[in-house]
Amino acid sequence: VTLLCAFLHMRHNLKYFDKMRCLRKRSAVSFLGVLVICLLFMNLYIEDGYVLEGDKQLIRETATHQLNPERYVHTFKDLSNFSGSINISYRYLAGTPLPRKRYLTIGLSSVKRKKGNYLLETIKSIFEQSSYDELKEIAVVVQLADFDSAWCEGMVQDISQKFAHHIIAGRLIVIHVPEEYYPVLDGLKRNYNDPEDRVKFRSKQNVDYAFLLNFCANLSDYYVMLEDDVRCSKNFLTAVKKVITSREGSYWVTLEFSKLGYIGKLYHSHDLPRLAHFLLMFYQEMPCDWLLIHFRGLLAQKEVIRFKPSLFQHMGYYSSYKGAENKLKDDDFEEESFDIPDNPPANLHTNMNVFENYEASKAYSSIDEYFWGKAPSTGDFYGIVFEKPIKITKIKVVTGTEDRQNDILQHGALEVGEKIVGSKKGRQCTTYLRLGEFKNGNFEITDLEHKVLFDINCMRILVTKSQKEWLIIRSISVWTSQTSVQ
Repeated sequence: VTLLCAFLHMRHNLKYFDKMRCLRKRSAVSFLGVLVICLLFMNLYIEDGYVLEGDKQLIRETATHQLNPERYVHTFKDLSNFSGSINISYRYLAGTPLPRKRYLTIGLSSVKRKKGNYLLETIKSIFEQSSYDELKEIAVVVQLADFDSAWCEGMVQDISQKFAHHIIAGRLIVIHVPEEYYPVLDGLKRNYNDPEDRVKFRSKQNVDYAFLLNFCANLSDYYVMLEDDVRCSKNFLTAVKKVITSREGSYWVTLEFSKLGYIGKLYHSHDLPRLAHFLLMFYQEMPCDWLLIHFRGLLAQKEVIRFKPSLFQHMGYYSSYKGAENKLKDDDFEEESFDIPDNPPANLHTNMNVFENYEASKAYSSIDEYFWGKAPSTGDFYGIVFEKPIKITKIKVVTGTEDRQNDILQHGALEVGEKIVGSKKGRQCTTYLRLGEFKNGNFEITDLEHKVLFDINCMRILVTKSQKEWLIIRSISVWTSQTSVQ
């Protein structure tokens, strides 16, 4: 009996210790989980001088999904298979199906605002800033995404009266998706501690855009998304076409022509079904412009490809969400003087000491990036050898940046050359003509076709005096009139 009591007592103690070990294990797991989450969110607010503000914002925006990546792995893998359209019915409120495919579709979705309405001004800007030839290549699709039928009818009347000839010409369509096709918009997850009405607004907006993208998938070769309170730059289509041509042969998912929200984001039309499915899939997770970052990343475009100056400007003063003030402006926008350089294909080289990955090619790109070299000496150069001899009409070179205004070319000249010698890798010109000196770090010359009588094979920036400061070549822009054949 004594042994039996001792055994039972020992068994009871073992169970107690096992229970304690389990509790400690669970506590440790819970503690580690909380610690990981705390560290992630602490990281969002660490001030690091080497991390750009945009990178910090991206960390904030993606933190939620980094905590539970396994939740979406299967869905992400299936994203490439979403090439079919979403099965919903659209009502044509104005216009009819397009008779032929266009080059570019411009899509915008609009809802009733508590204060202000900019939709008519946006449509007007699209058409007024386009030439007659450009109008032949575009289609504008306006989605009235409000469930207030009286408001929709009133907007259709206004649009039909003001833009009747564009509707008749088949370049303006107004559509609507009935409410019954929408998913649940109440009782959604409150990510980022947003109030319920804010969650509902941004979630519905994701669905609005998904339906709009789905409708536009087969209307043109390319698609650009605008908001309903946007002003356009003059001849924006010509600028877009020039950029697309310059990117021929390179991979891209999204090209950006504005740094604000969902304005001026360009896609291949064949990607629209996948993007529509993606927005629907995560409609309640986060705002649409944050989802876009994930979308292009999943399709292997890791970096933003944004062009300057911007082609589209936000003009609304009141937001479509509760009529709140929204004074956001794109300070890179230029309405009249937008002129994208041609920058014909060329080989780029320099004998300067390049800093990290700020290589020579980044100065000749139309993207917002630059070349950065350590303190240059007399005789150092940045050279451009064109693949074919060309007629140049205008050259513009900008050095330094707003935050590094001392890293300019203090003493330098710009030269053009002819008569190429050397192998493919070491090609260079035998003779150069000096066009002028840099002033305050910049160089610009026009009417060059009348000043240089030969076809230009090479161009170079020459350092004429050593400097202690490093050198940033922010942009090299070349405009041409024709290409000659050797």
